[in-house]
Amino acid sequence: MTYDIAIVGGGIVGLATGRELLLRHPHLKLVVLEKEEILAKHQTGHNSGVIHSGIYYKPGSLKAKLCVEGRRSLWEYCDAKSIPWKGVGKLIVATEERELPLLDDLYQRGIQNGIENLEMVDAKGISEREPHCRGIKAIFSPVTGIVDYGVVARSYGEDIKAAGGEIYTGCEVKGISRKGGVAVLDTNQGDYQAKYVITCGGLQSDRLARMTGGGSDPKIVPFRGDYLILKPDKRDLVRGNIYPVPDPSFPFLGVHFTPRMNGDIWLGPNAVLAFAREGYTFTTINPGDLLETLTYPGFIKLASKYFSTGMGEMYRDLLRSAYVKALQRYIPDLKVEDTLPGPSGVRAQAMMADGTQVDDFVFEGDEGVVHVRNAPSPAATSSLAIGRFISDDADKRFGLGTIPASV
Repeated sequence: MTYDIAIVGGGIVGLATGRELLLRHPHLKLVVLEKEEILAKHQTGHNSGVIHSGIYYKPGSLKAKLCVEGRRSLWEYCDAKSIPWKGVGKLIVATEERELPLLDDLYQRGIQNGIENLEMVDAKGISEREPHCRGIKAIFSPVTGIVDYGVVARSYGEDIKAAGGEIYTGCEVKGISRKGGVAVLDTNQGDYQAKYVITCGGLQSDRLARMTGGGSDPKIVPFRGDYLILKPDKRDLVRGNIYPVPDPSFPFLGVHFTPRMNGDIWLGPNAVLAFAREGYTFTTINPGDLLETLTYPGFIKLASKYFSTGMGEMYRDLLRSAYVKALQRYIPDLKVEDTLPGPSGVRAQAMMADGTQVDDFVFEGDEGVVHVRNAPSPAATSSLAIGRFISDDADKRFGLGTIPASV
C-alpha cells in the first residue's frame, strides 16, 4: 500500500500534525510511524506539563506566535475532550536589583506578544500569591497552566485513528529514499511507501533530515534535566509556577517550581550534557552519541564559553544540597530533607557549528518532505498551532487539496 502521507514520530507534534491534516483532508491515507512501543515516550512524556503563556519569546518569532495561538487552542481542546487542566498561574521572580531591567524588558515582551492580564507585582504581591516565595518584584501571568501532555498526545492519536489514520508503534525508520515520485521508508517492520513524508523526530530530528539530504545543521545536542520532588507533606510551600528571570549569561532557563496534575511539585530542572540522545540517567551512555556530541564544533564552542556554568550545573546534579541551595533563592524555607529524587527529561537542543543555539522553531522542506528540525519548549503548548502551521506548508508544498481520494 502507498500512503498519501507518512509522519515519522509519534510525539505531540507529529500527532497534532497528523490530526490537523486529517481534519482538513479526510480522504488522505495517512500513517504515523513511531519507533517506541508507546506514543509520546520521550520529550512529550518527560516534560514538566506547563501550559506556557508565551511571554519569554522574541516578538514576531514563530515561538511567540504559535505559543499564544496554541495555548488558546489547547484550552479549548482539553475542555472539549474533558482532559483535566488547571490555570495555576506563574510568577517570574526577581530576587536581586540587577534583574529588574531584565524583568521590565520581559514584561514589555509579554505585552507585545499579546499575553492577557499580565501584572507587575511587588514583594507584597509575591507573598500574597506565594506565601513562601521571596523576591523584590515579579511578573504574574494568570494564563499559565498545567496539563498532562502524555494524555493530550494520546488523545490526538485517538483522533487520528477515529479519522481513519493508522499508527504503528515499535516501527523505527532507518532510511528514507525517493523512487518514482514516491518515498520509501525503510523500517524494522519492512518498507512503507508514501507520496509525502513529514518528520517530527525530536531527539532524532537531524538524523531524519539527513536521510533525505538535509544539512548537518542544526544539529541536536542532548541535555538532561533532573528534577527533585517535594515531599507530600511539604507541598504547601508552592501554589503555582515560580520561575526565574532568564539569565543572559546562562544558555538555559534555570531552576523553577512546577505543580503537577497529580499533586506533585517538581523542582528544577538543572541542565547537564546527556551521554546519550535518550539518556535519562547519569549512567546511561551511548558511545556513538557521546562521541558525535564531543567532536561537534558547535558543542566545543558552547562548552568553552559556558565551562564554569556547566561545571556548576554538574556539581548541583551530583550534590543535592547544592541543588537545593539554588532553589532556596526563591523559597528560603525549603530544606534538603523536604525533597526526593525526581524524574528526568532530555532536551533536544538544536545548535549550529559556530556554537550558537537555535532559538526559534525550525521547519524545512525538500522534494516530497517536510522536516521539523527544532521544536523544543513551548512545542507542547503550541502543538495544535504547530500542526496547523505544518499543514499549511504541506498544503502548499504537496498540493494536498488536489490529491484524489485514496482507494
